[in-house]
Amino acid sequence: MGSMAAAASPIAVSSKLTPLPKSTNPNVQHVVLGDILFKTWYLSYYPEELIGREVNRLYVCQWCFKYCRDLVPFLAHRKLCRGRTKPPPGQLIYSKDDYAIYEVDGEEHQLFCQNLSLFAKLFLDNKSVFFDVAAFNYYLLVHNTPKGTSISSEQQVIGFFSKEKMSWDNNNLACILVFPPWQRKGLGKIMMGISYELSRLEGHIGGPEKPLSELGRIGYLKFWQSRVANAILGMKNKTTLSVEDIAEACWMLAEDVVSTLKEMDILGTKKKKNDGTLVISKARVREWVSLNKVDLRPPVDEEGFVEDYLVEEDE
Repeated sequence: MGSMAAAASPIAVSSKLTPLPKSTNPNVQHVVLGDILFKTWYLSYYPEELIGREVNRLYVCQWCFKYCRDLVPFLAHRKLCRGRTKPPPGQLIYSKDDYAIYEVDGEEHQLFCQNLSLFAKLFLDNKSVFFDVAAFNYYLLVHNTPKGTSISSEQQVIGFFSKEKMSWDNNNLACILVFPPWQRKGLGKIMMGISYELSRLEGHIGGPEKPLSELGRIGYLKFWQSRVANAILGMKNKTTLSVEDIAEACWMLAEDVVSTLKEMDILGTKKKKNDGTLVISKARVREWVSLNKVDLRPPVDEEGFVEDYLVEEDE
């Protein structure tokens, strides 16, 4: 495999992890990503001839996602890995505060995307694309570490989502994952927000590929609820709203808007007018927002997009 740091740094055990799903039978029991050790959830299709049928600990490079079952070659790889001193592959498309998004073409960076997909499968039950990555773009969520810290790399990939280059169903996201050590920080909504901004830039309404996993459904419902509530309360000059009005304002599929409204339970006593328009009480929306302590601020700032990327999309 390729390489890592001159001296071995201590391996930290991550304690802030999502509970292990039931009925799993992973072939890799634990993974070391850089300096962090944590449990895996599901089986992944790493080549048996390289890691064996079952391994207790797999070492994965935090920069290029190359993998190895032995510590010594892993440390050697970290010392020489190009990603140690360079930004992630692909094109920077968004940057705001401590986080950035890089767009990576699966055809141009096949090995990186294949290794990333194999790593992700350890935590995704329903992911099936590992080697045929050319038809997808990958969007890396990167944490920018402030300069002057003791961390060797100033940029760490902490999650990603993938998106088909050509989707007949207008899917704006195929799979999404925040790596376990960085979960429960609200970072998934940044990637969801980016996926909808991409839909807006492309000029068509879309949504995630279905069916969603149980964890995915929970995450999307929270994201959609905030998005829909913000849109409804933002339409100050409208006394009646249709599902289409909300869908267009949010760039969401009508079916996702309807399921979100039902979950929020904010429809008026009379759910439909004679013309089929849904009756939504803005007072109930405000009450719902207050009761659930929902932050209505969009997770993505349009001004965070790189100007050159916006120009390319417009073209």
